[in-house]
Amino acid sequence: MAARSIASLSISFGLVSIPVKLYTATESSQKISFNMLHKGCGSRLKQQMICALEGVPVAREDTVKGYEFAKDQYVEFTPDELKALEEAGTHAADISEFVPISAVDPVYFDKAYYLAPDKGGTKPYALFAKALRTSKRCAIGRWATRGKQYIVMIRPIEDGLVMQQLLYASEVRSINDIDIATTDVKDAELKLAQQLIDQQSSSTWDPREYKDEVSERIEAAIQKKVDGHQITLAEEPEHGGAQIIDLMEALRASLEKKGAPKGGGTATRADEKPARKPAKRAAPVEPAAEPARRKATRKAK
Repeated sequence: MAARSIASLSISFGLVSIPVKLYTATESSQKISFNMLHKGCGSRLKQQMICALEGVPVAREDTVKGYEFAKDQYVEFTPDELKALEEAGTHAADISEFVPISAVDPVYFDKAYYLAPDKGGTKPYALFAKALRTSKRCAIGRWATRGKQYIVMIRPIEDGLVMQQLLYASEVRSINDIDIATTDVKDAELKLAQQLIDQQSSSTWDPREYKDEVSERIEAAIQKKVDGHQITLAEEPEHGGAQIIDLMEALRASLEKKGAPKGGGTATRADEKPARKPAKRAAPVEPAAEPARRKATRKAK
């Protein structure tokens, strides 16, 4: 099924304006959701708004929005007042600067949209995409829609452009807010870690190799329920073997598991026993009939 455009806008910078169409880049409909049902009859439940003071249901037409500026103290806003506070929608992503793609931390990435050229925009679209790709830069700008203003990053991909909606700085926590203890890393540990990384490194990433196993398991369980089968929970398998706690041993064991040569000499894994020395060969045992035969031979002589 062909993708459908959700909006039309233009990329504007300086005196240049490129008409483009906007397409969603992700599928939110794939999420599995469950409904709340009445345990007695299995009917779907409806949510109600209850007044915290009077304890009675309140109809939607009797509600008004308010902002809590202090504990249990609110200022109310009418729908017209809230409408006046909204940002007027624009049909353009206004570019303010161009920066290296690596300068934008992915932690700021939010929603992503594909951009395709609209009528009359094929040539400038191709030129703009190639210029960004060649310079290894992306465009940073602003875009207003549905009453809100967003920071956007337009970046090139192999076949076109992606408009990445970004989070504001106030929406992203600093890693300095987290207490991370500092520690020294030994050269030998670093060498083994780099060997493990090199061993599992790839030049490209294919997202099709990763499956949502949880969703698949839930879908299979739902189908069993639909078919009238009873669902049983499988017990988790026990993980045998001794636990490796030492960092160096853990790195070496990881490399051994992948079949890579170990660096820095040989080492015995924590869960392995040293090989036993071969036992001394015992003297050959004569058959039981051999002594009697020899005795009879001597008597005959």
